[in-house]
Amino acid sequence: MASGAIDFTLGSRRLLRVQRQLSTWAFNLDDVLAGALPTAPPSGRDGVRVLSAPTARLAEVSARYPGFVAGGRQDYRRHYIDMGQSFEAYMAQFSGKTRSTLRRKAKKLHEEAGGYAVTEHRSPAEIEAFLAAALPLSARTYQARLLDAGLPDTPEARRVMLEAAEADRMRAFLLYAGGQAVAYLSLPVVGPAAHGTLVYAHLGYDPDWARLSPGTVLQMDALERLFAEERYRWFDFTEGDGAHKAMFGTHSAACSSLMLLEPTFANRALLGARASFDAGVSGAKALAQRSGALVKIRALLRA
Repeated sequence: MASGAIDFTLGSRRLLRVQRQLSTWAFNLDDVLAGALPTAPPSGRDGVRVLSAPTARLAEVSARYPGFVAGGRQDYRRHYIDMGQSFEAYMAQFSGKTRSTLRRKAKKLHEEAGGYAVTEHRSPAEIEAFLAAALPLSARTYQARLLDAGLPDTPEARRVMLEAAEADRMRAFLLYAGGQAVAYLSLPVVGPAAHGTLVYAHLGYDPDWARLSPGTVLQMDALERLFAEERYRWFDFTEGDGAHKAMFGTHSAACSSLMLLEPTFANRALLGARASFDAGVSGAKALAQRSGALVKIRALLRA
């Protein structure tokens, strides 16, 4: 039985975590694009966590677990890159301003760091070297410190990565600057060997280097190398939205993640508390945006 947790987060900071026993029903990109429903897993003791299901089919998703209570729903665009083109054609889809910004970020990092280098890791030995550098770096990222979402450091996770590397289904990259690794990117490959999908599993960077955008620079360098392989069909940014994913993606699909819990009093109370918390956060954000707009209007009137 899988374990799970229901988090109460504010921005990038988790304020509270409530443990529940949940199975996971995750939809891959092919499922989403085909509008397909893969086989639903048995429920955990408390229910099921549904990840990135096609929004248009949520009623059918819920119907697989009759009587369960839905909550914690998040709707977003699942971004992905069409890899069936050249890197040059991909870059041509960006505006001139965006291309200029990306070049400027790489140049600034190069100048201020005295140069930088990107290493690529595929074989089991290379993945071991990647983990030796990336795991200590991951522990410093906000994803690991605040959300427990850093690069996994367990024997099972290492075994899975090494087995994928043995089958030539692992791509990982490190960006070095100032004599140290400052950003990492981990990409398992799923699906057919000839036209597989790169899965955006983990990206992280040293917070001390954040102003120089090492994650963005690494992403661009890795994409150029991956396009050159002419092997992949999609680059899947998986569940969740974000400016980084929206900028680099060429397409997107409407998806939703949610929890379907057993209708116990405790689970109903938990989902009610989560809904109230989310509503409060949304209200605070809207108020902050209105306040910011009023400040700008007042400044214009005084001008």
